[in-house]
Amino acid sequence: MNLVCLDMEGVVAPEIWIEFAEAAGIPELRLTTRDEPDYDKLMKYRIDILRQHDLKLAQIQEVAGKLEPLPGAREFLDELRTFCQVVILSDTFEETASGLFAKLGYPTVFCNNLIVNDEGYVVDYNMRIKEGNTKTPTVQAFMGVGMKVFASGDSYNDLGMIQAADHGCLFKTTDAIKADLPHVTAVESYDELMAQIKEAFGVK
Repeated sequence: MNLVCLDMEGVVAPEIWIEFAEAAGIPELRLTTRDEPDYDKLMKYRIDILRQHDLKLAQIQEVAGKLEPLPGAREFLDELRTFCQVVILSDTFEETASGLFAKLGYPTVFCNNLIVNDEGYVVDYNMRIKEGNTKTPTVQAFMGVGMKVFASGDSYNDLGMIQAADHGCLFKTTDAIKADLPHVTAVESYDELMAQIKEAFGVK
């Protein structure tokens, strides 16, 4: 069986933290996994910034709830599902991204959870897989039960799953990541990504 594993933010949906940074007027929150490959360091930084500015989960949810999928993303996912299975593997959080799940047609999503105290402040986070990158072992597990996997994402934390999969490529990534990994195919549009997937799976 053929399976496509996709990152969410930057691939089929906007970066929630960037959108919140813009809405809150806090440029420090624009940092993402494209900029900081150490996810634990990135999340602790975000949580500290939120507390410094007295911001609660509800304020992030208010912004996230207004976001729409990237143009063409829903149609891209719908076409993919006509010839293969699709799973979103994301380091996003269920508490902030659930509205986008609905707008994307409720794809299967594996993501993480925020830990929030009684006052509504984000105090920590819970990774779906405790140690290391959550995406790479998930792709390996799918392959271990006979799936042929194509993986794609835009950030440093997607590289492991792309390289572990049977096939894969970067999607709308940064020039810095492309320079670091010139041997990894990089595409810039859904049409190009669809072509890569169809070629990998032998779909006409």
